[in-house]
Formats: sequence, structure tokens, C-alpha cells
Amino acid sequence: MLDRAGILARVPHQGPMCLWDEVSGWDVQGIRLRAWNHAHPSHPLRARGRLHALALCEYGAQAMAVHGGLLAAGQGGRAAAGVLVALRDVVLAVDRIDGLAGALEGEAELVAASGSSQQYVFRIHHDGRLLASGRAAAMLGGGLPG
Repeated sequence: MLDRAGILARVPHQGPMCLWDEVSGWDVQGIRLRAWNHAHPSHPLRARGRLHALALCEYGAQAMAVHGGLLAAGQGGRAAAGVLVALRDVVLAVDRIDGLAGALEGEAELVAASGSSQQYVFRIHHDGRLLASGRAAAMLGGGLPG
């Protein structure tokens, strides 16, 4: 439904730091996406040549950003920049993801939103297996109050 260029037009993450390659479906409550970059040696989140499963939390957070961008575009605007402020109930089923062949498939569901914050539940799958799940919260407007 939306390719990488369309994603790049809607999120602040650019170049290789934009982790998702395509949107496979979305509505006002959630989004489904795919990525193939996790096995690439130059992945920006690799450390010492490895991509730890903790990086899946960033995939989840970026799924939120893509969904927010699509919602804002549907209303004729752009999404406010956000800052990830909390991760809760994160469960990782693997240690690393750099050795997985094929696509990562992600989904994020909006559970609460206001003008200044959003909360989502995210899940990342590979080949039908749940790799990561959790809940993420972001403050909108580019920073924390105060």
C-alpha cells in the first residue's frame, strides 16, 4: 500500500535510520509493515557486527511514527515530531535478528492518543513467529515538557 519513498515522506527518520520498507496495510487504529534490512551488514543499529533483538523496540517505535504520519496526511497535515519516552511490557523471544532470512513483519495498534502524546502496542514477527512485543509511549511536539 505504501513503499519506502512514501514512508520517508512521512517520518523524521531518513536514510538507513528509516527501518521500515513498506506498509502492507493500515487504518485509523493500526498499521502493518515489512522490512528486510535487519540482515544487512551496514544496519545502523548493529553493534560489534551484531543486531540485538532490542533493536525491535526501535522498529516498534518507528511503526508508531509511520502510522502517525499517515493519520496526519489523511487530515492534510504532517505529524508532529515525537520523542519515545517509555517502553513497557517488552518481551523478546530471540537474542539477535541479524541472521534471520526474509522479512520482518510489524504491527502497531493505537491504544491512546492526545494532542501531546500517543501510546501503542507493537508486535514484530518473522516467518510466523512472534519475536518481540511491547507497549510504547511518545510525547509529541519534539520534546518533553518543562
